[in-house]
Order: sequence, then structure tokens, then C-alpha cells
Amino acid sequence: MKATAKRRTGLPVEFAQAPMRTIRPADAAAVYAHPGTQMVRLERLGLLHKVAVGYYVVVPQERIGTDWRPTIEATAAGVATAALGAGRAVLMGVSAGRLHNVVPRALGIAIVAVPGDRRDIVLRDRDGLVHFVERDTDVLDAELMTTDLGQCLVTTAEQTVLDLAHRPNLGNVVDEAHAAIAALLPRCNEETLERLAGQQRLRAALTRVRRAAR
Repeated sequence: MKATAKRRTGLPVEFAQAPMRTIRPADAAAVYAHPGTQMVRLERLGLLHKVAVGYYVVVPQERIGTDWRPTIEATAAGVATAALGAGRAVLMGVSAGRLHNVVPRALGIAIVAVPGDRRDIVLRDRDGLVHFVERDTDVLDAELMTTDLGQCLVTTAEQTVLDLAHRPNLGNVVDEAHAAIAALLPRCNEETLERLAGQQRLRAALTRVRRAAR
């Protein structure tokens, strides 16, 4: 009983167990009678970190009291997961490139594929933006990758190459997009590229990739 009471004054275990460690005040209604007030309290204690209006992430225990913040890619995946549920959002484009370690420079935008139309989210803890792209995420070729907030779905090397070639201007980081394509292409399976290009009507993108690789 004492341990439970103590936990409620600190971080509820439900928060620590949330997918991608990201929660909204609405999600806290099952824990607190006044979730908004309690979220602010936990933020002041350094147990939660506010990334955007209505979105908080759990601060790792070893980072409490520091100026820690999650990467923009992890933040985007966490926000999308909190809003839509686990497994419904996929990091894509240059954000996938970041997870595949072919975009070395930290970016001010994160690109997330989601099943429906959603407004972009302006981040509050940095000069950054989460940009949502409406796509059929069920057909995207994706894999689980690890971020500093946990695992999330990220487009595979092949899907990422095709997406970047199809919309290199997405995120306004064209140079990074072209560099990512060049770095990812040697990792790609040719049959997978062909299959995805055919299934997703991205043959023009594949043609551009092959021309650039000559």
C-alpha cells in the first residue's frame, strides 16, 4: 500500500509502460482525477518532458534532472503512437534515413506516415515540426527499429529509397534526401525494389534511382 501511494506521488507505472513512453492528459484520466494539473506537476518534478501541446514523454530515470530531450524522430513516433495507437504510424523519408544512419545531420522536421489526414504538430521543446503524410501504412515495407523512446516502425531501406526518390522535396532537405538514396541503395535488394515499385506505383521513382546510380 505504501509503495503504491508513493508511486502515485511520483511517476505512475502506467506512464512508464505507455507505448513509446509518450502520453497525453486524456490518457491519464484513468490515473488522476485532474490529469492536466498532475501532468504539469510531474513535468516540474522532471519526471515528464513536454514535447508539444498535449504530449509528454517519460524522462529516463538516469536523465532526471538533466536537460535531456528525445530525438525528433523518436518524438514524432511517440506523438503519432499516442494519438493513433501502436503500430499505426511509420517513420519515413529523411526520418527513416536518420534511423538507417544515412542522414548524419540532425533535422528540424520529422516525417511520419499515418493512415489518415492529420495536421502537423509544432514541437515546444525545440524549433521543430512533426509532419504527417497520409498513406496506407499497411502496405508500406517497414521494420521495427529502436529509438530513445522505444521501438517503432520505420520504412525499410528499399521503401525509403523509393519514397525519397518519389518526393525528394518532402521536408525541404533535398540534399540530404539525395545523399540518403546514394548511401542506402547498396543495401537494397533489387527484387524487393521491383516488387514495391510495382505494388505502390513507384516505378518512375525507381527509374530515377537507377539513372542517378549510373
